[in-house]
Amino acid sequence: MKILAIEGALARCSAAVLVDGAVAASAMEDAARGHPSLLPSMAQAVLARATLRATALDAVAVGVGPGGFTGLRAAIALAEGIARGAGLPLIGVTTGEALAAALPDSDLRGGEVWAAVDNRRGRVVLECFPPGAEEPQPPLVASLDDLPAAATPLLILGDAAAAVAEVLFARRAAVTARPGLPDAVAVARVAARRLAGTLPPRTGAPLYAEPPAVKTPA
Repeated sequence: MKILAIEGALARCSAAVLVDGAVAASAMEDAARGHPSLLPSMAQAVLARATLRATALDAVAVGVGPGGFTGLRAAIALAEGIARGAGLPLIGVTTGEALAAALPDSDLRGGEVWAAVDNRRGRVVLECFPPGAEEPQPPLVASLDDLPAAATPLLILGDAAAAVAEVLFARRAAVTARPGLPDAVAVARVAARRLAGTLPPRTGAPLYAEPPAVKTPA
């Protein structure tokens, strides 16, 4: 199974090729901006290093968010273009799924997991995994002063993990923060499970929790 994965939901651009579960090539750069210019060259580079043409792949995977509007738009447009051009399925993976997939299974057993993304508007976007669940609930937008109740132990992932954990420490004893950003290798691993049928399908449509913060010109 050969999968090209592209991820640009947050302040990181990455691309990777997974071949039968092993990483054949990967590239990553932390960047708050510049996703539209960085991602195409990364995708081209990992395919070259894996000595694969797009037509030799089984699928293209992409991170669909929650995340920043520009990064998501750039990653999804690129992935969709490659998939259509090569006649391949396009598989979507959420930010929370990618963050969770990067952790050892032992870290995900027994408790609730939240993926917390800073939406830069004074709120966070949460993808909540109930204990033992492999798929998150639909994204929830909340201010730090109005976070939902959660079971414990609670593991918090994402770029807003530390901020959310700071608030919850006062309410719950068993809270662990693992700040981080999603990457394409984890996206590919989740997509491989979707392609194999062990996870429900998800399209490449962007998962926006709120409308983009864009004003229409007067």
